[in-house]
Amino acid sequence: MKKWIIMLLTVVLGVIGLSGCSDSDAASGGDKDGKVEITYGLWDKKQVPAIEEIIKLFNEKYPDIQVKTEITPYGQYFQKLETAATGGALPDVLWMNGAHAVQYAKGKVILPLSEMAEKDNYSLDNYPKSLIDLYTVDGDIYGIPKDYDTTGLWYNKKIFDEAGVSYPDETWDWEELKEAAKQLTDKEKGIWGYAALMGNQGGYYDFIWQNGGYIISEDGKSAGFDKPEAIEALEYNVSFIKEGLSPTQAQMTETAASELFSSGKIAMMFDGPWMVPEYKKNPDLDVAVVPQGKKRAVSIHGLSNVISSNTKHKEEAWKFVQFLGSKEAAEVFAKTGTVIPAFNGTQDAWKESVPNLNLQAFIDGAEYSVPLPSVENTGEIWQYETDVLKKAWSEEISIEEAAEELTKKANEALSK
Repeated sequence: MKKWIIMLLTVVLGVIGLSGCSDSDAASGGDKDGKVEITYGLWDKKQVPAIEEIIKLFNEKYPDIQVKTEITPYGQYFQKLETAATGGALPDVLWMNGAHAVQYAKGKVILPLSEMAEKDNYSLDNYPKSLIDLYTVDGDIYGIPKDYDTTGLWYNKKIFDEAGVSYPDETWDWEELKEAAKQLTDKEKGIWGYAALMGNQGGYYDFIWQNGGYIISEDGKSAGFDKPEAIEALEYNVSFIKEGLSPTQAQMTETAASELFSSGKIAMMFDGPWMVPEYKKNPDLDVAVVPQGKKRAVSIHGLSNVISSNTKHKEEAWKFVQFLGSKEAAEVFAKTGTVIPAFNGTQDAWKESVPNLNLQAFIDGAEYSVPLPSVENTGEIWQYETDVLKKAWSEEISIEEAAEELTKKANEALSK
């Protein structure tokens, strides 16, 4: 949950009129030489150089469609979208995340794209199926995948070498993760073997799915936190803290686990590809696929490009969204190393952008990935998870008590 919302971000949403247009031209978004301007709403300024390059390529193909980017910090992005949607002033094309997809689709804020994709023979097979599923609501696709992130097991090679422990690989399971954490924990040096994060993506969701459990039922009507598979997974997660193999919840609140990991105080932790820019600077670090439970599973999330329902330029917006989802655009993102592009087969350039890290681990994860749950009130349920589970992570209440309380609150939210 937290990861895809930690990117640095900047601008203002709203439809911006073209300078130099007559009132009627501005209202229609066109100008006197027949060009049309569409707006593109996003939140990560680190991706702007790549996006500008993609727009340049798009204009070579469609010189009469001008694209104006509007960047808004993530913390204000969806709040501004709600205001803009009410006033009919959404950007024509915009970024969407999985947490809000169902809400915006059912609220008819964004357009279904299935019919247009079918008409233009636009293949959705070019993307991981789990990402298509993430943006499919009531049988219609609402977003064309842009990028994705999965989970990897990051580890400190220096700590492993000093403890004489073999590096993690694809053969590891829960038992081996725990055993390695015991061998790597060194209280005298202040080193913990593993960080048992209280995060859903890259944390307890992965464990629950690996153990055969579920977060939200397929019909979207009930939560599965109180099921035996989920309770067992949550208990395994917290057991690292109870056994002194992980920093406590209080310690990881005071100093972020990623900081403790970067400074050599934690030997292993689950984290995503969004940490590559930071972790690649440290020669002691590398990443492997996550250990498996009863089966392999990791959460996947990714952004998609969607079209506003109130766009006055549906045809032009769709052309731009198709181009944003193309192999050509994906290759631009790949070579910058900023994100893992969603278009199948274009991930190699991203992987090669940091050859000293085993980035293939994240690409492999897409094969057995599970999309983050998305319902109309995902945010409310996530807040319940935080409020209730932190009491279990702090050992104020048992996992069983937390699971019962969380399931009750989640089910009430789902029944609204």
